[in-house]
Amino acid sequence: MRLSDRHRLACLYASEAWRRFSQRLAVGRVSALRFAGRTPDRLVVAPTDLRPADAFTAEEIIAGRFPLAGRMLDCEGESPFALDLPSEEFARRLHCFGWLRHMRMAEKDVASAVVRTVIDDWMQTHGRVIAGLAWHPEVIAQRIIAWLSHSPVVLRDADYRFYRRFLKSLAFQVRYLRHIADVIRDGEPRLQARIALAMASIAMPHSNAAIRRAARHLDRELDRQILADGGHVSRNPRVGLDLLFDLLPLRQTYVNLGHDVPQRLIPCIDRIYPALRFFRHQGGELALFNGATYTMANELLSVLRYDETAGAPFRALPQSGYARLAAGETTIIVDTGKPLSTPLSNTAGAGCLSLEMSSGRHRYFVNSGMPRFAGEKIRQLSRATAAHSVATLNDTSSASLSASRFLGPIIFGGVSEIDITRQAGETGAEDLRARHDGYREKFGLLYERDIHLSAKGTEIRGLERFVRPDGTLPKGGRDVAVVRFHVHPAIRIFPMNQHEVRLAAPDGESWTFSCLDAVVVEEDDVFFADPSGVRAARQLTLTMPLTGIPEVQWLMRRD
Repeated sequence: MRLSDRHRLACLYASEAWRRFSQRLAVGRVSALRFAGRTPDRLVVAPTDLRPADAFTAEEIIAGRFPLAGRMLDCEGESPFALDLPSEEFARRLHCFGWLRHMRMAEKDVASAVVRTVIDDWMQTHGRVIAGLAWHPEVIAQRIIAWLSHSPVVLRDADYRFYRRFLKSLAFQVRYLRHIADVIRDGEPRLQARIALAMASIAMPHSNAAIRRAARHLDRELDRQILADGGHVSRNPRVGLDLLFDLLPLRQTYVNLGHDVPQRLIPCIDRIYPALRFFRHQGGELALFNGATYTMANELLSVLRYDETAGAPFRALPQSGYARLAAGETTIIVDTGKPLSTPLSNTAGAGCLSLEMSSGRHRYFVNSGMPRFAGEKIRQLSRATAAHSVATLNDTSSASLSASRFLGPIIFGGVSEIDITRQAGETGAEDLRARHDGYREKFGLLYERDIHLSAKGTEIRGLERFVRPDGTLPKGGRDVAVVRFHVHPAIRIFPMNQHEVRLAAPDGESWTFSCLDAVVVEEDDVFFADPSGVRAARQLTLTMPLTGIPEVQWLMRRD
């Protein structure tokens, strides 16, 4: 490890140690009275929840069965909080109470009675002691938003004693979250906390000074985390959608109550929308880069209908580090960036220069994506370079994932410099040439990828090359590169010969992929970002022994 890397790693350890110490110092001695205060006498408003609801899920919960995080828990008359939960992600979703949105689809009186029983159980088992997953900051933030948004269901025909217990617990959680907000782990968890606190400041009785203070804190966090091009600092395309689910109701609640809207709230929403459209394939799915998982069509539509920013998607997101090529019905999205912050890279993938390609409503080449409900080992596997549609060298990722339990699975080392050249031809064709140095330190080589999209969008030409830093081709050695193209599970592959395959979509559209410089091999693959869970898939690979094949050219042509 280089001296500079050791110094940077030491700084990361020191920074994380200080954050944890500060959080422990801020919490202080935890007791029932530590964050006690006045119980509000009412709620001012219930913000809208834009997330899609499912009547089937509501029926299951009423029957005592909780379908969360890809698992099913049958309570058999017991409280879910008295049982061993199927997984950590299941527990997280249970304690977040986001499932309350489904209950608005059920018969009102029955749904309210069931919800009150579950919330009462939570307040008895977890509401009195600040400990465990139920009191993680991001879980508290989501629970506060869910309880506020669905308070009409919760409090419908509730007796006075439950009403007071509910408001007392809600106020307690808000006070605790406000107290630790500055020392929460940076990134989306901290922004979620500021959104929840801003929402609570106007949905519950608070002074004008408290409302303004919450708005200022939210403005500061939005400015820090939403980039000028609308992307999030994590570079995860899915984060923008998740934020809009909360920011849109928050904006409307400020307006409806006549409060001054936080200064940065509307500009940030207006920036997020174009970035969201940038990552959207024509079929409605978001691209799978840097921790993104599947997106249901109704999720995206539920926020896009509030989009007041017009125009075609951008050709690039320069601050986030992405490029988009589009012509006819063909779209190619390329990751041309690196983590913007090491501490915020704990979900980022080692997929620099990876691409996704779609035509019409179908995605042909994708990245494997992040599994939503899988275990930690599989989640980290999905971040490797081999899980992306890009080249790997000597079975090594272009960036290293930290094995430190203290720092978490951050990306450390790897790509430090990326060179990008882009040209638009007179006929409307587009060319993208990019290079990164992720393999320079270990193997002394740079990776280059060129992509050409024809004006009509019916032909894509690619070039994959490994070169020395001086631009010369490698000679000698045993370096072997493999270029992977992960094929979406909906696409069928028909081999034609050693150098050519046909890729067919369900509606009959097909493309031919060919490479004369290397054998096109069809292999088993795994698609992590499927709604049904981890799913078997197929991939195309081009193997390059660099002593004989330092570069390959491939062609993708619509039939």
